[in-house]
Amino acid sequence: QVQLVESGGGLVQPGGSLRLSCAPSESFFRINTMGWYRQAPGKQRELVADIQSGGSTNYVDSVKGRFTISRDNAKNTVYLQMTSLQPEDTAVYYCNLQGARRRWDFSVSYWGQGTQVTVSS
Repeated sequence: QVQLVESGGGLVQPGGSLRLSCAPSESFFRINTMGWYRQAPGKQRELVADIQSGGSTNYVDSVKGRFTISRDNAKNTVYLQMTSLQPEDTAVYYCNLQGARRRWDFSVSYWGQGTQVTVSS
């Protein structure tokens, strides 16, 4: 059973920074998209940012200019560098990976367990 291992969440003051990382516990033949979603209390889960295997990125408008997503294809790891954090960024952040374990497999979507990010003074 593949697990996505997330790290880097925590409590930070407004204006602070955090870096999230995520990597799968098993090897993949192909990883198409890696990304981060978040869900705040009482709200729907939303895409924060994602990155394709070729490096193209996509961000939700509210984090543009503050968050940067990157990936290390050799390590199958995705990072989310978050700066200028605000209370409205408080949420559980979930890692997502879309890929195939073997050459002949269709791509499957995998989710991490989530890591809490709290922005508060």
